[in-house]
Amino acid sequence: MAPRFVLLAFAFSALFLLHGFTNAAVELDNDADEEEELLNFLEDGSDSDSDMDSSQEFPSSDEVSLSDASDGEDFDPDEYEDVAGQMHENSADPIDESDVVVLKEGNFSEFLASHRHVMVEFYAPWCMHCQALAPEYAAAATALRDEDVALAKVDATEENELAQKYEVQGFPSVAFFVDGVRRDYPGQRTKDAIVTWIKKKIGPGIHNITTVEEAEKILTAEDKVVLGFLDSLVGADSNELADASKLEDEVNFYQTASPDVAKLFHIDPLAKRPSLVLLKKDVEKLAYFDGEFTKSTIADFVFANKLPLVSIFTRENAPAIFDNPIKKQILLFAVSNDTKELMPTFQEAAKLFKGKLIFIYVEKDNEDVGVPVSDYFGVTGDDPKVLAYSGNEDARKYMLEGELSLDNIKTFAEGFLEDKLKIFYKSDPIPETNDGDVKIVVGNNFDDIVLDESKDVLLELYAPWCGHCQALEPIYNKLAKHLRGIDSLVIAKMDGTKNEHPRAKADGFPTLLFYPAGNKSFDPITVETDRTVVAFYKFIKQHASIPFKLQRPASATKAESASEAPAAEAPSLKISTADMKDEL
Repeated sequence: MAPRFVLLAFAFSALFLLHGFTNAAVELDNDADEEEELLNFLEDGSDSDSDMDSSQEFPSSDEVSLSDASDGEDFDPDEYEDVAGQMHENSADPIDESDVVVLKEGNFSEFLASHRHVMVEFYAPWCMHCQALAPEYAAAATALRDEDVALAKVDATEENELAQKYEVQGFPSVAFFVDGVRRDYPGQRTKDAIVTWIKKKIGPGIHNITTVEEAEKILTAEDKVVLGFLDSLVGADSNELADASKLEDEVNFYQTASPDVAKLFHIDPLAKRPSLVLLKKDVEKLAYFDGEFTKSTIADFVFANKLPLVSIFTRENAPAIFDNPIKKQILLFAVSNDTKELMPTFQEAAKLFKGKLIFIYVEKDNEDVGVPVSDYFGVTGDDPKVLAYSGNEDARKYMLEGELSLDNIKTFAEGFLEDKLKIFYKSDPIPETNDGDVKIVVGNNFDDIVLDESKDVLLELYAPWCGHCQALEPIYNKLAKHLRGIDSLVIAKMDGTKNEHPRAKADGFPTLLFYPAGNKSFDPITVETDRTVVAFYKFIKQHASIPFKLQRPASATKAESASEAPAAEAPSLKISTADMKDEL
């Protein structure tokens, strides 16, 4: 009896093990089949809402870099400096370049050998900054045609060997050769800056004025000058003034011992010598020096006072603003009708920060300049605004809240210098409804949607003018439609040209970033995969913090339920005790 009982127990154990293994195998097969079916379902390009096969290959995001964005309707998100190039590109004014020498591989070395002083611009015809420089460079060549210097240009796209020989890394690249020895031109890209810089390099750093007639000509011709009123045109004071002139490339230095000349420059003829004044054609016409008469102190004085109190942003002076060593800016945005009322207060504030900040006025209703600059900074509406800008290197912006009074602007500027202000991020208005499969993110709702710790979020940063973004849209919409039933997952997009957030940096358009749930304090994951629905699904499945299971539409489930039911049953194994008895 005992052996029969043992064998019976063994048989039942074998039956249960077999049944368990069979169920497990069936379950694994079902999971694999389900995954395969889901992928086939996602790959199906017959979705009525899509006009593009979701398996279509799509270029990677780095094919649309931000440097390419300058050809679109918006500014490069990293450089509003591009406005200068765009403005000149749109200008149809003819340029007289008859005094600019065209150099090529065949005549370059010979020309440098026969001219002691040569300035050379390496340019590309398509470069907007080169187009902006062209009229200034041509005007400088004309102004210097009677001097011991030649201004020339080289098309670096045609003369590749020359460009490589002189290590041209960007456009325009401007070099100055003295007896064939090169140095880079570090100054502003304006006619006056180029002329002043070259004159300092080819002549004495300081010029003598001995007659009233000479003084009158200089005051008429130049926008800003420095005059030293000395006891003698030679000696220690003259040497200090000459050395200071070598430290300043943008302003011409003169000296005189004549009381009549000094008087013409608004210096008291009876004033103690040495005296020094900076004259400029601006609201603040005169700046008197009252420091120690040394080269460094004089140079610091000139640097702090040479700029206008407020620079008006125009096509002509944009290069001077961008090339200025002072990078921090305070910008007043106002329509033209408000300028007369606001400018005196803004100028008074500028006096307090000379040499530390650049004060700039942007005429908001100027279609050529003001509108695109206002759009770049996210300044909307007709009310005047004051904004601080840290420069193109880190491009931080700060908005002044409250009345545009002298005290408020002063406090705001001081906070800017001391890094105590809250950064301003531009934003579209928050959508009144946001019920679509793809959620709309703007600067002001970014935290609520993208940084929600309970959600895994896929975010596309796009530009409306970007062709690659437009090609991605039907794929992205289809992905969002398939995943809309998953509560823990959000598919979203943000216009990167009109909205900003410190946790969303675009290296190009489109940029896709994934923010896993529960990890929003860390940098997002850059999505580097094929631009297909299936590839996106696999990426999200791999990186999502909250597991999810994609559910197919009910119609597909019902259609297959009848045929799938019998196949899903585990195979039966019928063994009776009688059969076992016979075998025993």
